[in-house]
Amino acid sequence: MLLAEVAAAGRDVAAVSSRKAKAERLAVVLRQLSGDEVVPGVAWLCGELRQRQIGVGWASLRDLPPSAAGEPALTVREVDARFAEIGGLAGPGSQAARRSALAELFARATSEEQAFLRALLVGEVRQGALAGVMIDAVAAATGLPLAALRRALLLRGDLRAVAEAALRDGASGLAAFRLEVGRPLAPMLAQPAEDLAEALARSGAAAVEEKLDGARVQVHRSGSDVLVVTRSLDDITARVPEVVEAALALPVHTAVLDGEAIALRPDGRPEPFQVTASRVGSRADVATAREKIPLAAVLFDALHLDGEDLLDRPAGDRFAALSAVAPAESVVRRVLVPESGADEGRAPADPADGEPDGAGPAGLEPGGGRSGGGAGSEAAAAFVAATLARGHEGVVVKSLARPYAAGRRGGGWWKVKPRHTLDLVVLAAEWGHGRRRGWLSNLHLGARDASGQVGEAGGFVMLGKTFKGMTDAMLKWQTEYLLERAVSRDAYTVYVRPELVVEIAFDGVQASTRYPGGVTLRFARVKGYRTDKPVAEADTLEAVQAIHGS
Repeated sequence: MLLAEVAAAGRDVAAVSSRKAKAERLAVVLRQLSGDEVVPGVAWLCGELRQRQIGVGWASLRDLPPSAAGEPALTVREVDARFAEIGGLAGPGSQAARRSALAELFARATSEEQAFLRALLVGEVRQGALAGVMIDAVAAATGLPLAALRRALLLRGDLRAVAEAALRDGASGLAAFRLEVGRPLAPMLAQPAEDLAEALARSGAAAVEEKLDGARVQVHRSGSDVLVVTRSLDDITARVPEVVEAALALPVHTAVLDGEAIALRPDGRPEPFQVTASRVGSRADVATAREKIPLAAVLFDALHLDGEDLLDRPAGDRFAALSAVAPAESVVRRVLVPESGADEGRAPADPADGEPDGAGPAGLEPGGGRSGGGAGSEAAAAFVAATLARGHEGVVVKSLARPYAAGRRGGGWWKVKPRHTLDLVVLAAEWGHGRRRGWLSNLHLGARDASGQVGEAGGFVMLGKTFKGMTDAMLKWQTEYLLERAVSRDAYTVYVRPELVVEIAFDGVQASTRYPGGVTLRFARVKGYRTDKPVAEADTLEAVQAIHGS
């Protein structure tokens, strides 16, 4: 397939807001990709490189000659191979060789292809072909059930590999995916709920557990071998020896566990997320970093134990299995709540058999005792208050009856943050004044425009600005970070690639004629940067409007 056909598909997908229309247009391209073109093609249409990084940024592209080919001739296979070659350049002279190779590639591309390649290389492909849309497109291209594709994505954790198997081998290709200890799975995610009552009304019998502001980790153990990966499935095993040791201490031979690595103060209260992120991200002198900032491994789910896959078991059973092998201090605090309308004087029902059981399906607080066995929603509210008093940001409500499912579509987890917060994207920053002179200070905040109601789907809509809540260290860091991602600037403002997610606390949402989405945040302040989150997981304009509407 020609690169021009992929670029045209990206342009067409960006021009429509309907999820169905996007998926149908992508399906046309997917059907035309040959076997070895599927992986790079799917990656590019999702705004990524197959190689993830090849050492090319704005500086490498800035001085490329402006000449372009008159007719399209580059193929997907050729371009992918050239990207791999460029990414493999290293050592003395590699920078010059990289520029030369890029110049040669761009000289053979048409102007439209050049625009697509530039956007791809600097992470600005915004046609809205996120993982969910691409899975829909693969279903449309193959006729395979969405449920089977999502299941395969959970087990494989790689959308490109799932698409390749589906397009090449159909249902048999998907059926070949199995849970394998040592191969990361796509994580299950929580969707936001307005408050505890809403989450409990939707969950049925549930576990309400602490929402830890740490680094999400998935832990695989096979004998003495341990693998620890992040929510984006990056291997961080060498950086978190505490998590490795906790896994090796369990009385099991094989396990796949879900949890958090978090830095805690001596009194048990959490450090700010930036402290945990800094520790987890540190590659050098891990022993010294561990001494200064020790991590705690806190587990909340078991997906496999000693040869038994637990993915499809109800959450209550999975929690019971985890508590049976992990020490209480390593399991997240949680309280069990019976289904609304149930007899709150009885223990919550075990979703495996539908009958109350005094032992229950687990869900134990540290110390081994059941918490809130008959107190219902009152116990849940008290647990939330205690969680906040311990310094955590909120709770996650998890249905005891649901299996483990990748992404948010399973609908089994709801995050409740009593303090309003949103994960937004930094679009620009203004130079500070007074004591902040010389630092980028006032942030321009954007929400994802997932439906394309204001601009292009997959783009961002500005909600307002804030300079509040920043320490001097944060100002210094964000200035360096944002300047590296600048795309343009004027006398007061530096406009940046939308790559940085920031958690914003605010007191409410109000109508505004100043901003294109019609709403803005009241008393917005920076709570912290979320460098662990991709912009695809930032909150949407619709979510902000829903808060305003409520």
